[in-house]
Amino acid sequence: MTALAIDAGSRYVRLARVAPGGGPEPVGLPGAVPGEGLPVPEAARGDRAAALRTAYDAYLRHHDAPARLLVVVPQHDRAGHARRAADALTTPPARGPAPDVRTLTTPHAVLALLRHTGPLAPGRYAVCDLGAAAAEVSVCVVTPGAVAVAAASRHAPDDGYGDGFDAALLTRSGLTPDDDTRSALAAVRAEPGAARRLALVLDRATRDPARFETTAVHHVEGRPVTAGTVRAALPLLTDGLDRALAEALGGPRRTAPLALSGGVARFGPLRPHLDAAGLPLTALPDGTDPAHAAVLGAALVAAGRVDPADRYPYELWIGAHRTEAGRPADRELLISAAGTLEPGGPPVYAEDGGRRVGVRTAPGRPVRVRVTDPASGAGTPLGPLTLPGGGETDRFHVGVRLAVDGTAALVLHPLGAGPPGAFPLGTLPADIGTDTKEVGP
Repeated sequence: MTALAIDAGSRYVRLARVAPGGGPEPVGLPGAVPGEGLPVPEAARGDRAAALRTAYDAYLRHHDAPARLLVVVPQHDRAGHARRAADALTTPPARGPAPDVRTLTTPHAVLALLRHTGPLAPGRYAVCDLGAAAAEVSVCVVTPGAVAVAAASRHAPDDGYGDGFDAALLTRSGLTPDDDTRSALAAVRAEPGAARRLALVLDRATRDPARFETTAVHHVEGRPVTAGTVRAALPLLTDGLDRALAEALGGPRRTAPLALSGGVARFGPLRPHLDAAGLPLTALPDGTDPAHAAVLGAALVAAGRVDPADRYPYELWIGAHRTEAGRPADRELLISAAGTLEPGGPPVYAEDGGRRVGVRTAPGRPVRVRVTDPASGAGTPLGPLTLPGGGETDRFHVGVRLAVDGTAALVLHPLGAGPPGAFPLGTLPADIGTDTKEVGP
């Protein structure tokens, strides 16, 4: 069974699959830029769905249709991106059946790559996707069986994040920031020894600006790009990333190990800035190009080599009244165990001994709902909810459904005839923390 992963950026679309008996690798196609991927046609820029379809059609001209297709989507507007990707790619191709299209967010894909290559200790991680258009930070809670996004932020200047930085370099060097000069800049950055020279000259310019500010770090179309130009434009990257990190982490003093992905993550001067800020880095596997980290992780998931772990990491309980030994007693009913709820998946119902539990509702009585961390015992309440009352003989199965956008709903499914009812719970907390006080019944 063939499986393919696609990650569409604002400038390139990257494709990857797992080689038989090997690891994940980029898929090369005619017209692809070495080390980058298929360029997004000018007509499709700003339209991720159109870029996906164009790249997939190019793949089909040289390969059989995959049985499974996994598309990497940003955490920002995840539900919208997932819907548009499915609409674009489920149109039957010219040959073969339409593929089974699924989506995985960038942070889940990057963490899948990390988890595949070695154990990832439980805790909080910040996945920083640094691209041409935006810097996106997703704070993820990793548990032994699940990965949940607890917070996310996005810094997207009007002229782009990496694009804005490159435009500033080229403009200040007397060049027009068009596609040709951007490609020329990317080419000189990729030359052997270019990154080392950049780091060396910038370090000297930091210590002795008067002497080294005018030293060229690159030559693009015959014009020098100096250390002073890079240093003057660098805050376009660092300040934006700092703001996104502070927003996602909950303040400038909160930290978490960072995993850097995306084309801009290749830019070496970002590392000293993060080191100086005391932000630890989680290294990608040796030899991994950060621009391909997400699509390589997604390829492993598509091929069944690693669990995507895109599930809710905590338990969800509901207050219940039971009769024990002829006396009424307040108890809690476990609706979903940790790591069972999947965004966009089917409802999970409370069970006892493998059988769904039947419950009766009381009119006007508020129902307590809470989530707990089974490892630490920490908990936090949701609701309370007021559910419609049923008759003396009416029974329901009670469950919970988690939407792609992270919002949840309590589900009451009648044991007899009738459609299930859904009652909003809002966005489920994904990082309740070990310092959260336990909520009593």
